[in-house]
Amino acid sequence: MSVTAYIALGSNLQQPAEQVRAALTALAALPECSGLRASSLYITAPVGYADQPDFINAVARLDTTLSALALLAQLQALEAQFGRERSFRNAPRVLDLDLLLYGDERIDTLELTVPHPRMHERAFVLAPLAELAPALMLPQGSVTACLAACAQDGIRRLDIPPESRQG
Repeated sequence: MSVTAYIALGSNLQQPAEQVRAALTALAALPECSGLRASSLYITAPVGYADQPDFINAVARLDTTLSALALLAQLQALEAQFGRERSFRNAPRVLDLDLLLYGDERIDTLELTVPHPRMHERAFVLAPLAELAPALMLPQGSVTACLAACAQDGIRRLDIPPESRQG
């Protein structure tokens, strides 16, 4: 049975817009995944560790028959292929992929927490997510309501990638 998953993408190293676009192409090619749709790309100020370049962020929606943990493993493998290094929390990165939602499931393990525990506080996640699913309900309320409650300074939409029109 297929499940709809939402994945946040981010990069602030090595031509970040190109990294995110390449990651979207790689997500579309994952085994047991189909129907990729992507948000616009957004330029956003870093959160946490501020002494680093701005990020390019997006959100992808896809349908998958992979389990949540198998999808997470695929996402982590993609990060590694793109050269992701985990030097410290909120460090600059070539590619960051976060599994935001996996259907309606609630998962809380050492490896994975879904829904993502901080997405309702992050405009850099909510703005692109709202493009794909504005009425989607999070535990804290609708995506649009959560976005309205977030500070949105330091976030700007760059473009609408052609991948977003695929289905």
